Amino acid sequence: MLTQSFPTELEEIYTALRTLTISKEDIVSPGGNESPIPPKISAVLEPLGWREIKISGDLLVKFYPRAGKKGRFSDTPNQEKIIENYIDGHNIDFVKGRIALDVEWNSKDQTYDRDLFAMRTYYECDIISAGIIITRSERMNEVFKMYGVMPKYGASTTWMGKLLPRLDSRRHGGCPILAIGITPACIPDWGGMYE
Repeated sequence: MLTQSFPTELEEIYTALRTLTISKEDIVSPGGNESPIPPKISAVLEPLGWREIKISGDLLVKFYPRAGKKGRFSDTPNQEKIIENYIDGHNIDFVKGRIALDVEWNSKDQTYDRDLFAMRTYYECDIISAGIIITRSERMNEVFKMYGVMPKYGASTTWMGKLLPRLDSRRHGGCPILAIGITPACIPDWGGMYE
């Protein structure tokens, strides 16, 4: 679907991933609020018009009365109710056109639930046609062990092994999701173990 309907957006994401290089310092740095890795992807995507988006919306509910027990329903509502902030606070790292993209390098794995719910909501509101999540592949664990930082990248953080069960259980609803796992191929000084 992405290759046929959104080739420009997909190629921009591929370009960001092809240019992504991760150093040992990026991996071992404390990180704090944000690892140095997601900003590297942002540096490529933001100049191309990818922006963080937050949506909110009210729900308008209309009540159409029936005339008698077997009569027709009225063409005009006799009552309306607005549920304010029915959709509120759903944000996604990047949206361009009808594609949403989130980068999850080393957050708590519950972040996937938030991301998938947001993408599902955007999709159901006809704001996006598909979502993409970029995260770590399981193969990165070998690098973390080698660098002695495996506890920092623990089992309850965001990596492909925590994302796939959520996709299998369809937490994203009907929204098509492309999951991309960053591999050691992005680390030039890793010694070329992975191509």
